[in-house]
Formats: sequence, C-alpha cells, structure tokens
Amino acid sequence: ISDDVPVSTADDPDFPDRKTPVTQYDGHVIENTGLIKMDFLGLKTLSQLKEACRIVKEAHGTDIDIDNIPLDDEQTYRLYQEGRTVGTFQFESAGMRKYLKELHPTVFEDLIAMSALYRPGPMKYIPQFIRRKNGQEPITYDLPACEEYLRDTYGITVYQEQVMLLSRKLAGFTRGESDALRKGMGKKIESIIREMKPKFIEGGTRNGYDPKILEKIWGDWEKFAEYAFNKSHAACYSWVSYQTAYMKAHYPAEFMAALLTVGKDDVKEVTKLLGECHAMRLEVLGPDVNESHHDFGVNDRQQIRYGLTAVKGLSYAAVQAIVDERDKNGPFKDVFDFAERVNMSAVKRSGLECLALSGAFDNIARGIRREQFVGENAKGEVFLDLLVRYGTQYQQAQAEAQFSLFGMDAVELNRPTVPEAGDWSVLERLNRERSLVGIYLSAHPLDEYYVALQHVCNLKMEQMEYLSALAGQTVRLGGIVTAVRAGTTKNGKPFGVATVEDFSGTGEIALFGESWVKWGAYLSVDRSVLVTGNIAERKFQPGVYELRVTHIDWLADVGDKVIERITLFVNTDALTTDDVEMLTSYTEEHPGQTELKAILIDATNPHNQLRMTSRSQRIKVTRQFLDDIEASDALSYSINN
Repeated sequence: ISDDVPVSTADDPDFPDRKTPVTQYDGHVIENTGLIKMDFLGLKTLSQLKEACRIVKEAHGTDIDIDNIPLDDEQTYRLYQEGRTVGTFQFESAGMRKYLKELHPTVFEDLIAMSALYRPGPMKYIPQFIRRKNGQEPITYDLPACEEYLRDTYGITVYQEQVMLLSRKLAGFTRGESDALRKGMGKKIESIIREMKPKFIEGGTRNGYDPKILEKIWGDWEKFAEYAFNKSHAACYSWVSYQTAYMKAHYPAEFMAALLTVGKDDVKEVTKLLGECHAMRLEVLGPDVNESHHDFGVNDRQQIRYGLTAVKGLSYAAVQAIVDERDKNGPFKDVFDFAERVNMSAVKRSGLECLALSGAFDNIARGIRREQFVGENAKGEVFLDLLVRYGTQYQQAQAEAQFSLFGMDAVELNRPTVPEAGDWSVLERLNRERSLVGIYLSAHPLDEYYVALQHVCNLKMEQMEYLSALAGQTVRLGGIVTAVRAGTTKNGKPFGVATVEDFSGTGEIALFGESWVKWGAYLSVDRSVLVTGNIAERKFQPGVYELRVTHIDWLADVGDKVIERITLFVNTDALTTDDVEMLTSYTEEHPGQTELKAILIDATNPHNQLRMTSRSQRIKVTRQFLDDIEASDALSYSINN
C-alpha cells in the first residue's frame, strides 16, 4: 500500500498501546490510485442473535441454525404484518411499523423493498408501492420489456441493479457502462449521468423503442439518482432483520432476554425493552440466586429473569461462585444454606448486601424482609455481618473436619438470630432496588398514576429533546422528580432545573425567575407531579423551542380526576363470557370518578351501533383494566374522547 499512497499512523482505540497504519487520502479519492476501499460494519444485532441462540439452547436444549432458517415462515411474516417489530434490525421505528401494517408483507422481496424505500427521498413512493402490492392500483410498465426486472417491485424502480439491468436490455449498455451508470447515480456524479444519457437514447432507439418513452424513463432515473440504493445492500440488511424477527416470533422471551443482555449498560435502552416486554405480556423478574445466570435468561415458566452480573456492586467472581455452587449441589434452601455453601471470600459482605437489597434473596428469605438484612440486634450488630461471620466459620469448621486425621464431625454452629426492623416506604424500597439494578423493576413509584401519564399526558419525557413538533401547543406531562439543581443567573434571578422521570425515560424541566419562585416548591426530589404548559420559541433564539410552565399539580392530589371518561368499543360477535365477567367484576370492585361509556358494534354492519352511558356507575381506571381490555378480541377503548 505504501508504494501507491502516502501512509501515516493513528492510535488504535481497541489497543491503546498500538499504532495503526492509515492512508492520508480521503475515501472518495483512494480508488483512483488503484486500491479498493472496503467498509466493515460492526452490528450489535449479531451479538443479540448469538446471545438469543445461546439462551434458547440453555432453556430448551435446542440448537438454532440461524443462517438456515426458512424464508417463508408464516409466523415471522405475521409479526411484520402486525407491526410487532420493536427490537428487530432496521424495522423498529414507528413509521416503519405503520407502513408494514399497511403493506402486509408476504415474501422476502417485500422486506428488501421496504428496507430500500424507507429513507428520505424514496419514502414518498411507499404509499404507491403499498397500493400496487395490495391490488388497489394497477401495476404498469413504461415498456413491456421492463416487466422482467420491475415485477418484484410492482413496476416501481427501487434498486440500482434494476437500472443496470434495464440499461443493458433496453439500450445495449455493456456491463462496464451499466456499472458506471450505477456509480454515477449512487454517488450522484452528474457528469457521468449527463454523459450516459445520449448513449441510452441512441441505443434504445436502435433497439426499436420510442425515443419519447426512453426520455421519460431516463427522466425517472435522474430523479431516482437522488436516492439510488443497491439491492444487495438492502437484501443483506433485510436478511439480518428477518433473522431477528424469526427469533422474536418463535422465541419471544429468549429474544428479549438477549436484547436486554446486550443493552444492559444503557438504562434508556433497557427501559424501552422492558416496555416492549410488557406489551408482549412477558414478565421480567428481578435477580434471584436460584434462577439467575450471569446474564438475562428465561426460566421454565417463560419469564425473563435478570442476570446476576446486572446487579451493581456484585463482582464477576461472586457471580461465578454462586452459579458454580448452585450447578454443583442444587438450589439454595434459605439464606443460611447460601452462607454455608457459597465461598464468602468471593462474595464478600458488600456482595451479600447487594444481593439482599436487590431482591435476589426474596424467594429463599423465608420471611426475612430486605429491611432486616441491614437491621441491628440489641448489641448493634448488623444481620449481614453476622451472616458473613456465620458462613465463614461454618465453612472453616467443615474444612477442618474434612482434613482432620480423626475424621471428626463438623462443629455445630448456631445460626444468627434475625433482628426486627421497621418497614421502608415503598419509594425507599424501590430507590434502593434501583440503585443496584439501574431501574425500577419489581414496581414503579408511578404505577398508580400509569393511566394518567400514558393516556392524558400528550408529552413524554423522552420527547423533551424534540419540542419543535409541538410548537404553539398546550401540553401535559408528568413523572417523579429524581434530581433538582438550583442557582442564580448572571442577572441575579433565581432558576431551577428538575430532572423528571416517567415510563418513557427522563427529561429536564427548567424554570426561571418568577416561575421558579411560584412553582419550585413542587419540584422536590421523590415527589410526583403533573405539569401543564405550552411550547414556545425562545426569545433571541429563533428555531429553538422550550416548555413554558403554566401550572403544576402533585399527582397524588390529582389522582384519577384527570380521567374524565373511558369509552369501551364492544364487538358483539366476538364477545365472550369471560369478557362479560371481567367487565362486571371490575366495575363492581373498582368504584371511582371516571364516567363509563360503552358502544356496542355489529361487526357485520359497523353502522349499527348502540351507545350506552352508565349514569350511576363511575369507576377507577387502572393499568390492569386496560391490559385486560387489550387482551380481549372483542374490546377496545378510548380515554377522554
């Protein structure tokens, strides 16, 4: 290489002590020297697939040959058709999921086309592509000869390869000329495109085609040059996407566990994936010394279990010691059995505390609450310290008895007494758990406000970075305050910035001057708030938008008052006895302040509807109620509409 181009050295990010030779020419120039430029893309998706296959093997003993799965799997295409593609490669955005539902893909070619079309530019052709696919618009070709290469994309030019093949067929281009045309379009080199046009028109005319139609085709290709995409690239992306969709369709728990394992260090990613698990009706359980492995796994009840390495403060050596002992001698009976068997020098006192407070002992605690592990006895001794001392002494006694010349039995040791301890508040318990696991897991402090936050608030915390889309609108948002910082501006005015978390993630709310004086008291750590405001452009910063707070309530005071009405839509043909019993028992057992309406719909004639409003029965709308409605084939709902 150094014979053809100048080279230098650069630091290697993977090996700080090494230098890597690099060329000093830009990538778009290097090919003119005679060298080949290659791009190697590293994908975490490949790690996710490998981990998913490992978890399936661990849970079921089944080996998945991910490179040889069938390309006509109905279950996989059903997942695409229903837009259930969160977590799959390249197909998980909201816009893509919407188009997949409309397209109803049935063959792999549909996925390749969507991969190529879903980008700025060609996206405008997606509605036409969908209409032609679904028989809502006739499939037409400029020339009958075009059908051979445009049949799979319903008459629409989508790929560079189609341009190459058609230029050869219609105008007699050589392979070299068609590749030059591809390069000109793909890299938007106008000089090449202009140079090729006369050759195309002349060659096509010579082959008997109408010059006007050839002009029209070339004009379409010139527009196509704005977004030209090669099919081989789209096919590879779609194949990786199909592999992820296949795993999600056939092994949903194992696939989501793999995604959580690979993304465990990114709290935002984990939060998103846990939300998807909930939507998939997959239960995610906290760490457990009898069920957890190193990373996320799946138990025999198809529940996802947190991995022990996800517990902060627990060393890899401690995890290895726990798993090795459990694999060798079976599950742990209780915390004393755990202390007697697991190497205390590996787990240490700090590791034991992390396990206790993260909930990893909950299933073997035998009535010992998490508070009691850090509780003190009358002598001021903490129970965790007593447990470590007991385990260490027990193991020493066992070792001494084993190596005794006289074969003595192990010395009997008294198990330490568990001290009494006061109960933590729900919030304190969850905060301790979160500090060790990274997120609220066994519950969420906002659970009782879930319906209001998800269905009344029109702005989520994860959207705080994209306020321009809501310019001029009145918004509602809410969550729990996790941090506050206050100060004084250069002009001497007070200000405060609160970090607020909801089910989507975290965001910041900033208040200045009188607004901070008026509303700052509401924004204290661990308080749950409902914020009303409007989105306006910042003074002296055109194009930059901010939230201007107009009112703040504590969610505890608001309760379910903001849920004015819930309307149930009932498909009478699909209604079952279970649906009726669920609705009857729920309305009786959950009185509240929300008006209940029902609209009975005749599926054979949707215009036949019976509308009913309960004048005496008002209910409290809970997350479980909404989950039960969504699980029914006969029921759907809207809130406050």
